[in-house]
Amino acid sequence: MSWIFVALLAYLFLAISNLTDKFLVDKVLSSSKAYVFIACIVGGVTILAAPWFLSWPGIYWLIIDLLSGGVFAVALWMLYEALRRGEASQTIVFVGGLTPVFSVIFSILFFGEQYSVNEWIGISCLLVGIFIIALIPKERHFYARVMAKLKITQNFKTGSLAFALYSALAYSVYFITTKYAYSSQPFVSVFIWARIGAALFVLTFLIRKSDRKLVLNAFQQPKQNNNKFLVLINQGLGSLGFILENYAIYLGSVALVNALQGAQYAFILVVSTILAVLSPKLLKETFSWKNFLQKLAAVIIIGFGLYFILV
Repeated sequence: MSWIFVALLAYLFLAISNLTDKFLVDKVLSSSKAYVFIACIVGGVTILAAPWFLSWPGIYWLIIDLLSGGVFAVALWMLYEALRRGEASQTIVFVGGLTPVFSVIFSILFFGEQYSVNEWIGISCLLVGIFIIALIPKERHFYARVMAKLKITQNFKTGSLAFALYSALAYSVYFITTKYAYSSQPFVSVFIWARIGAALFVLTFLIRKSDRKLVLNAFQQPKQNNNKFLVLINQGLGSLGFILENYAIYLGSVALVNALQGAQYAFILVVSTILAVLSPKLLKETFSWKNFLQKLAAVIIIGFGLYFILV
């Protein structure tokens, strides 16, 4: 199976999951630590597959696998905190744009990877496309409109972009580390060990009394009762996208898989169009040629980026 197809499918699922994440961290779980705790503990259930797929990698590789899981938990924590403090659209674009940049730098420094001229052009197009989308006026933004319908405030809080930067850096370290682990171990075994590492990391949130109260009280709030299934469903969808993204990295290049994250935002534009057709009242807006052409230009540039990576 082509790594490109797997990566694109992963980013489709992750695009939907990220939008839901914003709603959850704003309206259901007020603590990013509580949400990442739940996400990583749920991910830890992959240990149930241990009798069939888990293999002993040796001390060295075990440390690498567990550390990669811990770094992933940090990346997810920083992402949720950035989403809580800022706008989902800005956060996702910022993290999605910087992660492949860091991955390219690390892959060149540590793996000596070399990229063709076409691949460099493709990566550049993807980055340009997602940053063009980031410049769309907020009042016309799909995320902003949906968040407004859900009555979620979009006030920018201090530190959002800083946490997004930390998240992008941590994600790139995670992807590079797991690619290194995949080079000498079976895919499923590495994935399970990493999930165990993430679960072990978030257990440290129970050490401090203040953090422990945030985690334990998260699901005791009345507003959560009506959304507990949404949390689980979204975690399932996000986990599926994450598994596919890791499998794409196993099959292909870390930097190129990360670069394809630009398609994630293009998928959001497609979803917004579908919702506009199926439920026009949800996306009430005055048509603007400027915004329409800006979106169209971004999608075309992203399309060119995908083309140059493929050829």
